[in-house]
Amino acid sequence: MVSSGGNMKCKKCGYLTSLESDEKMIKTTLRKEKEITIVDSDEIIATLPTTHIKCPECGHGTAEWWLRQLRSADESEVRFFRCMKCRNTWREYD
Repeated sequence: MVSSGGNMKCKKCGYLTSLESDEKMIKTTLRKEKEITIVDSDEIIATLPTTHIKCPECGHGTAEWWLRQLRSADESEVRFFRCMKCRNTWREYD
């Protein structure tokens, strides 16, 4: 929705609605970063992909994995692994 003559107008379909007198528009110039939340609980929920890799702690051969961009955008992502047996978490860099 964009402001159009004291009303709000949809760019896509053209729907027009008026602003109530006590409503105010706020214009922001800075983009707010979205937080990435990894839910970690004691309950094992099999939603992450798995791979065959040896755990450095217990030697088990299967781990969950995911990618995170921790450094600047021109550098590669970091791979995280979590052992399916002992729940140890470690990372690998390219």
